Amino acid sequence: MHTRDRFMDHGERIPMENPTIQLMNARCSTRVYTDEPITAEEKRAILHTTMRAPTAGNLMLYSIIEVDDQALKDRLAVTCDDQPFISKAPWVLVFLADFQKWMDLFAASDVASLEDCGHRDAPRAGDLMLACSDALIAAQNAVIAAESLGIGSCYIGDILERAEEHCELLELPQHVLPIAMLCFGRPASQRPLTPRLEEHVVMRDHYVRLTPAQLQETADEMQRQHAPHGLPDGITHYPQTIYKRKFMSEYMEEMNRSVDWWLKRWQTPEE
Repeated sequence: MHTRDRFMDHGERIPMENPTIQLMNARCSTRVYTDEPITAEEKRAILHTTMRAPTAGNLMLYSIIEVDDQALKDRLAVTCDDQPFISKAPWVLVFLADFQKWMDLFAASDVASLEDCGHRDAPRAGDLMLACSDALIAAQNAVIAAESLGIGSCYIGDILERAEEHCELLELPQHVLPIAMLCFGRPASQRPLTPRLEEHVVMRDHYVRLTPAQLQETADEMQRQHAPHGLPDGITHYPQTIYKRKFMSEYMEEMNRSVDWWLKRWQTPEE
Protein backbone atom coordinates (compact mmCIF):
# COMPACT_ATOMS: atom_id res chain seq x y z
CA MET A 1 0.00 0.00 0.00
CA HIS A 2 1.26 3.47 -0.84
CA THR A 3 2.48 5.51 2.15
CA ARG A 4 0.04 8.33 1.51
CA ASP A 5 -2.82 5.85 1.14
CA ARG A 6 -2.00 4.44 4.56
CA PHE A 7 -2.36 7.90 6.06
CA MET A 8 -5.72 8.34 4.34
CA ASP A 9 -6.92 5.01 5.75
CA HIS A 10 -6.73 6.54 9.21
CA GLY A 11 -8.84 9.50 8.23
CA GLU A 12 -5.94 11.96 8.22
CA ARG A 13 -5.78 14.75 5.69
CA ILE A 14 -2.83 16.88 4.72
CA PRO A 15 -3.94 20.45 5.63
CA MET A 16 -2.85 22.05 2.36
CA GLU A 17 -4.57 25.31 3.29
CA ASN A 18 -2.31 25.65 6.32
CA PRO A 19 0.12 28.49 5.44
CA THR A 20 3.05 26.96 7.33
CA ILE A 21 2.72 23.66 5.49
CA GLN A 22 2.29 25.47 2.18
CA LEU A 23 5.49 27.41 2.89
CA MET A 24 7.44 24.26 3.73
CA ASN A 25 6.12 22.35 0.72
CA ALA A 26 7.16 25.19 -1.60
CA ARG A 27 10.69 25.54 -0.19
CA CYS A 28 13.65 24.48 -2.35
CA SER A 29 17.34 25.34 -2.50
CA THR A 30 18.29 28.84 -3.64
CA ARG A 31 21.66 29.37 -5.34
CA VAL A 32 21.05 32.60 -7.28
CA TYR A 33 20.34 35.76 -5.30
CA THR A 34 19.18 39.30 -5.90
CA ASP A 35 21.33 42.23 -4.80
CA GLU A 36 18.85 43.15 -2.07
CA PRO A 37 20.55 42.75 1.31
CA ILE A 38 19.11 40.91 4.28
CA THR A 39 18.32 43.51 6.91
CA ALA A 40 19.63 43.50 10.47
CA GLU A 41 16.05 43.10 11.71
CA GLU A 42 15.52 40.05 9.49
CA LYS A 43 18.77 38.50 10.70
CA ARG A 44 17.80 39.04 14.34
CA ALA A 45 14.39 37.47 13.72
CA ILE A 46 15.89 34.45 11.97
CA LEU A 47 18.54 33.89 14.65
CA HIS A 48 16.02 34.25 17.47
CA THR A 49 13.77 31.68 15.81
CA THR A 50 16.78 29.45 15.19
CA MET A 51 17.49 29.28 18.91
CA ARG A 52 13.91 28.32 19.71
CA ALA A 53 14.60 24.96 18.05
CA PRO A 54 14.32 21.77 20.11
CA THR A 55 17.59 20.90 21.84
CA ALA A 56 18.72 17.87 23.86
CA GLY A 57 18.25 18.68 27.54
CA ASN A 58 18.18 22.40 26.68
CA LEU A 59 21.99 22.20 26.41
CA MET A 60 22.11 23.91 22.98
CA LEU A 61 25.04 21.79 21.87
CA TYR A 62 25.78 24.02 18.90
CA SER A 63 27.22 27.36 17.94
CA ILE A 64 26.78 29.49 14.82
CA ILE A 65 29.45 31.44 12.95
CA GLU A 66 28.26 34.35 10.80
CA VAL A 67 30.66 34.64 7.90
CA ASP A 68 30.91 38.37 7.20
CA ASP A 69 34.43 38.61 5.81
CA GLN A 70 34.28 38.52 2.01
CA ALA A 71 37.71 36.98 1.70
CA LEU A 72 36.59 34.12 3.93
CA LYS A 73 33.42 33.63 1.88
CA ASP A 74 35.51 33.61 -1.28
CA ARG A 75 37.77 30.94 0.18
CA LEU A 76 34.85 28.80 1.36
CA ALA A 77 33.40 28.97 -2.14
CA VAL A 78 36.57 27.21 -3.31
CA THR A 79 37.06 24.76 -0.45
CA CYS A 80 33.40 23.70 -0.46
CA ASP A 81 33.60 21.90 -3.80
CA ASP A 82 34.13 25.02 -5.94
CA GLN A 83 30.66 26.56 -5.70
CA PRO A 84 30.98 30.27 -6.65
CA PHE A 85 27.46 31.17 -5.48
CA ILE A 86 28.67 30.82 -1.88
CA SER A 87 30.82 33.93 -2.24
CA LYS A 88 27.82 35.86 -3.61
CA ALA A 89 25.39 34.87 -0.88
CA PRO A 90 24.27 37.90 1.15
CA TRP A 91 24.41 35.93 4.40
CA VAL A 92 26.34 32.79 5.32
CA LEU A 93 26.00 30.84 8.57
CA VAL A 94 28.11 27.87 9.65
CA PHE A 95 26.39 25.58 12.16
CA LEU A 96 28.78 23.88 14.55
CA ALA A 97 28.31 20.79 16.68
CA ASP A 98 29.87 22.23 19.83
CA PHE A 99 30.78 20.42 23.01
CA GLN A 100 33.78 22.65 23.68
CA LYS A 101 31.78 25.19 25.67
CA TRP A 102 30.48 22.43 27.94
CA MET A 103 33.94 20.93 28.41
CA ASP A 104 35.13 24.41 29.40
CA LEU A 105 32.18 24.84 31.77
CA PHE A 106 32.84 21.44 33.32
CA ALA A 107 36.50 22.32 33.87
CA ALA A 108 35.63 25.72 35.34
CA SER A 109 33.13 24.03 37.66
CA ASP A 110 35.73 21.46 38.87
CA VAL A 111 33.57 18.46 38.00
CA ALA A 112 36.61 16.22 38.52
CA SER A 113 36.23 16.75 42.27
CA LEU A 114 32.76 15.19 42.37
CA GLU A 115 32.61 12.00 44.41
CA ASP A 116 31.12 8.80 43.02
CA CYS A 117 31.18 10.29 39.52
CA GLY A 118 33.43 9.03 36.75
CA HIS A 119 35.53 11.62 34.95
CA ARG A 120 35.71 12.03 31.18
CA ASP A 121 38.32 14.25 29.58
CA ALA A 122 36.73 14.32 26.12
CA PRO A 123 33.25 13.97 24.60
CA ARG A 124 32.40 10.73 22.83
CA ALA A 125 30.45 9.61 19.79
CA GLY A 126 27.08 9.83 21.55
CA ASP A 127 27.79 13.42 22.55
CA LEU A 128 28.62 14.16 18.92
CA MET A 129 25.36 12.67 17.65
CA LEU A 130 23.35 14.80 20.06
CA ALA A 131 25.34 17.92 19.15
CA CYS A 132 24.88 17.29 15.42
CA SER A 133 21.15 16.78 15.96
CA ASP A 134 20.91 20.04 17.92
CA ALA A 135 22.82 21.96 15.25
CA LEU A 136 20.85 20.58 12.31
CA ILE A 137 17.46 21.07 13.96
CA ALA A 138 18.45 24.68 14.66
CA ALA A 139 19.63 25.10 11.07
CA GLN A 140 16.28 23.94 9.72
CA ASN A 141 14.50 26.43 11.99
CA ALA A 142 16.63 29.11 10.36
CA VAL A 143 15.71 27.84 6.90
CA ILE A 144 11.96 27.99 7.56
CA ALA A 145 12.15 31.34 9.34
CA ALA A 146 14.06 32.79 6.39
CA GLU A 147 11.64 31.29 3.88
CA SER A 148 8.74 32.96 5.68
CA LEU A 149 10.47 36.30 5.05
CA GLY A 150 10.98 35.63 1.34
CA ILE A 151 14.63 34.67 1.88
CA GLY A 152 15.86 31.48 0.23
CA SER A 153 18.59 29.19 1.49
CA CYS A 154 20.93 26.40 0.46
CA TYR A 155 22.62 23.80 2.65
CA ILE A 156 26.33 23.22 2.04
CA GLY A 157 27.41 19.84 3.38
CA ASP A 158 30.86 20.24 1.85
CA ILE A 159 31.91 22.26 4.91
CA LEU A 160 32.72 18.85 6.45
CA GLU A 161 35.35 18.22 3.77
CA ARG A 162 38.94 19.51 3.77
CA ALA A 163 38.76 19.22 7.54
CA GLU A 164 42.19 20.56 8.40
CA GLU A 165 41.76 23.68 6.28
CA HIS A 166 38.24 24.43 7.49
CA CYS A 167 39.35 23.89 11.06
CA GLU A 168 42.07 26.48 10.57
CA LEU A 169 39.91 28.92 8.59
CA LEU A 170 37.20 28.95 11.26
CA GLU A 171 39.63 28.63 14.20
CA LEU A 172 37.74 25.70 15.65
CA PRO A 173 38.81 24.26 19.02
CA GLN A 174 39.17 20.56 19.78
CA HIS A 175 35.57 19.56 20.44
CA VAL A 176 33.82 21.48 17.67
CA LEU A 177 33.06 20.52 14.08
CA PRO A 178 31.10 22.22 11.26
CA ILE A 179 28.12 20.01 10.52
CA ALA A 180 26.47 22.31 7.95
CA MET A 181 26.76 25.68 6.26
CA LEU A 182 23.78 27.70 5.04
CA CYS A 183 23.74 30.38 2.36
CA PHE A 184 20.84 32.86 2.47
CA GLY A 185 19.54 35.38 -0.04
CA ARG A 186 16.43 36.52 -1.86
CA PRO A 187 15.75 34.29 -4.88
CA ALA A 188 16.62 35.93 -8.17
CA SER A 189 14.41 33.60 -10.20
CA GLN A 190 11.68 31.00 -9.93
CA ARG A 191 12.96 27.90 -8.14
CA PRO A 192 11.84 24.51 -9.47
CA LEU A 193 10.84 21.94 -6.89
CA THR A 194 12.97 18.80 -6.84
CA PRO A 195 10.76 15.69 -6.76
CA ARG A 196 10.85 13.52 -3.66
CA LEU A 197 10.59 9.75 -3.66
CA GLU A 198 7.96 9.54 -0.92
CA GLU A 199 6.88 5.93 -1.18
CA HIS A 200 8.39 3.39 1.23
CA VAL A 201 9.71 6.11 3.55
CA VAL A 202 7.17 5.87 6.37
CA MET A 203 6.98 2.49 8.12
CA ARG A 204 4.84 1.28 11.00
CA ASP A 205 6.20 -0.23 14.22
CA HIS A 206 9.37 -1.70 12.70
CA TYR A 207 11.79 -1.38 9.80
CA VAL A 208 10.74 -3.05 6.54
CA ARG A 209 13.28 -3.76 3.82
CA LEU A 210 12.09 -3.40 0.25
CA THR A 211 11.18 -6.50 -1.70
CA PRO A 212 12.80 -7.15 -5.12
CA ALA A 213 9.64 -5.88 -6.79
CA GLN A 214 9.65 -2.71 -4.66
CA LEU A 215 13.35 -2.15 -5.38
CA GLN A 216 12.65 -2.33 -9.11
CA GLU A 217 9.66 -0.03 -8.71
CA THR A 218 11.84 2.45 -6.81
CA ALA A 219 14.59 2.36 -9.44
CA ASP A 220 12.03 2.91 -12.21
CA GLU A 221 10.47 5.85 -10.39
CA MET A 222 13.88 7.45 -9.78
CA GLN A 223 14.65 7.15 -13.48
CA ARG A 224 11.29 8.63 -14.41
CA GLN A 225 11.89 11.62 -12.13
CA HIS A 226 15.57 12.26 -12.72
CA ALA A 227 16.47 10.74 -16.09
CA PRO A 228 13.30 10.85 -18.21
CA HIS A 229 15.29 10.95 -21.48
CA GLY A 230 17.34 7.87 -20.78
CA LEU A 231 20.41 6.74 -18.88
CA PRO A 232 24.08 7.43 -19.67
CA ASP A 233 26.05 4.85 -21.62
CA GLY A 234 27.02 1.84 -19.54
CA ILE A 235 24.25 2.49 -16.99
CA THR A 236 21.36 0.03 -16.88
CA HIS A 237 19.61 1.20 -13.69
CA TYR A 238 19.39 4.71 -12.28
CA PRO A 239 20.83 3.67 -8.87
CA GLN A 240 24.05 2.84 -10.76
CA THR A 241 24.25 6.55 -11.62
CA ILE A 242 23.98 7.47 -7.94
CA TYR A 243 26.55 4.83 -7.00
CA LYS A 244 29.04 6.13 -9.55
CA ARG A 245 28.40 9.86 -9.12
CA LYS A 246 27.94 9.99 -5.36
CA PHE A 247 28.97 6.88 -3.47
CA MET A 248 32.21 6.25 -5.39
CA SER A 249 33.11 9.87 -6.13
CA GLU A 250 36.32 11.64 -5.17
CA TYR A 251 34.43 14.16 -3.07
CA MET A 252 32.82 11.38 -1.01
CA GLU A 253 36.23 9.86 -0.49
CA GLU A 254 37.37 13.24 0.83
CA MET A 255 34.19 13.59 2.89
CA ASN A 256 34.80 10.25 4.58
CA ARG A 257 38.47 11.01 5.17
CA SER A 258 37.60 14.36 6.72
CA VAL A 259 34.81 12.95 8.88
CA ASP A 260 37.24 10.36 10.24
CA TRP A 261 39.59 13.23 11.09
CA TRP A 262 36.83 15.22 12.80
CA LEU A 263 35.69 12.16 14.80
CA LYS A 264 39.18 11.39 16.05
CA ARG A 265 39.79 15.02 16.97
CA TRP A 266 36.42 15.32 18.76
CA GLN A 267 37.16 12.34 21.03
CA THR A 268 40.79 13.26 21.77
CA PRO A 269 41.42 15.09 25.08
CA GLU A 270 42.92 18.53 24.85
CA GLU A 271 46.59 18.67 25.67
